[in-house]
Amino acid sequence: MGPQRPLPSAAVALLWGFLLRLTAAQEAILHASGNGTTLRSKDYCMFYNPHWTTLSSTLENATSSSLMNLTSIPLCNVSDIPPDGIKNKAVVVQWGSCHFLEKARIAQRGGAEALLVANNSVLFPPSGNKSEFYDVEILIAFISHKDVKDMKQTLGDNITVKMYSPSWPNFDYTMVVIFAIAVFTVALGGYWSGLIELENMKAMTNTEDREMRRKKEEYLTFSPSTVVLFVVMCCVIMVLLYFFYKWLVYVMIAIFCIASAMSLYNCLAALICMIPYGQCAIACCGKSIEVRRIFLSGLCIAVTAVWAVFRNEDRWAWILQDILGIAFCLNLIKTLKLPNFKSCVILLGLLLLYDVFFVFITPFITKNGESIMIELAAGPFGNNEKNDGNLVEATAQPSAPHEKLPVVLKVPKLAYFSVMSVCVMPVSILGFGDIIVPGLLIAYCRRFDEQTGSSSIYYVSSTIAYAVGMILTFVVLVLMKKGQPALLYLVPCTLITASVVAWRRKEMKKFWKGSSYQMMDQPDDATNEENPVNAGEQIVQQ
Repeated sequence: MGPQRPLPSAAVALLWGFLLRLTAAQEAILHASGNGTTLRSKDYCMFYNPHWTTLSSTLENATSSSLMNLTSIPLCNVSDIPPDGIKNKAVVVQWGSCHFLEKARIAQRGGAEALLVANNSVLFPPSGNKSEFYDVEILIAFISHKDVKDMKQTLGDNITVKMYSPSWPNFDYTMVVIFAIAVFTVALGGYWSGLIELENMKAMTNTEDREMRRKKEEYLTFSPSTVVLFVVMCCVIMVLLYFFYKWLVYVMIAIFCIASAMSLYNCLAALICMIPYGQCAIACCGKSIEVRRIFLSGLCIAVTAVWAVFRNEDRWAWILQDILGIAFCLNLIKTLKLPNFKSCVILLGLLLLYDVFFVFITPFITKNGESIMIELAAGPFGNNEKNDGNLVEATAQPSAPHEKLPVVLKVPKLAYFSVMSVCVMPVSILGFGDIIVPGLLIAYCRRFDEQTGSSSIYYVSSTIAYAVGMILTFVVLVLMKKGQPALLYLVPCTLITASVVAWRRKEMKKFWKGSSYQMMDQPDDATNEENPVNAGEQIVQQ
């Protein structure tokens, strides 16, 4: 066993030239086949540096090599090469004892075709200053030690391997799917809120009903102080989740199950009410209950229960989570009401700062340099996990709880359904907050349209602005290749658009204070106020 070879001083001058290239890594597939009585095969994930070695993009064109397991040998000296030799073989060695590039140089001298470095910890790409080892030309890749053991147990000792790197699709269809889901949800939620507002306006026929509705509005209204308190609570919950994820994740899952089941029922109940059939009812506790609503309740509970039981099933559970998530967002956008544009500005502005802080600022605070927001949204399946409030190094198989917060919409990428799924389960995600928060503004715009009879100009323009903000988010995501806080682009687009429309229509004062029933009796200073309209008159017009 020899000491690790020191780097020459000349290599330091070349460090910056190699730095960017050496940090670029890529997943690849190791296709292993048994040569015994049972001709089985299995695919495993490995990491390699595409700037060091070029691999075939298809299995058919990949070179076949016999695998030799030398994990019990350090391979730090030429004398460590077995007597039988390693010529034309793919050699598996254990990480450590000396630099892996030193191992690669020795393996190349022995005639090996590839060096696979087995590591007990999380996989990480081969990197380092290769300028000192300029003569090393064989393939160098990293593989999990767990996979090496599985390979031996599954395929035996006589194994042939092929290594290739499938090409990734140039177009990511998941962006289109998430875009369509997000825009559809905010548009439908805002439109639904407007319909309810219109029905409430038509239902007001006397002063007593108006007073009852005013009290109800005050109960549902988010005042500016309530908005600030809500944002503070979000920050506290985020920090608590980060430090006590191990326990609080189950609390959040339980809350999501209850809220999503109720939301799914509310959404589907609104649909079945339009069906003129199956309206038979039964009397219970002095109330009449439709039978179809009882069956609908059972269906919603069953869907939620199936998701709760199989939530960690990567292949299909995401479909149920997306259905429940869309219903959850729709119900909140329809139910929660911001009374005026002032409350919208405060809520969206504070949540924008909240989003930016937990995405961009927290990496400078956390021990591992990762964003708290992205870690909590994606779940502890990456390079760390939560353990009693501390960040610790995770093994290749993260320990329990291997749970993810149900706070995002997930759409699997094409690689999810391909052979590359052995490496990662790539999904595109969008947080519920990126739908609900701008959706509340769009819902207010829709209600304001109904209250002022402005032909849906506010609703349509704010919905288009949301779509533009989503497109801008995806463009920046592709260019920077890093998770983005969507509110950073959605909030300015929607707020600026709504403000411009109100300013152009000379309704900014009414739009800012809110054109609710109790405020319609007061004339505005804008052009529209030459013929002031009180609440009762506007209801007749509607």
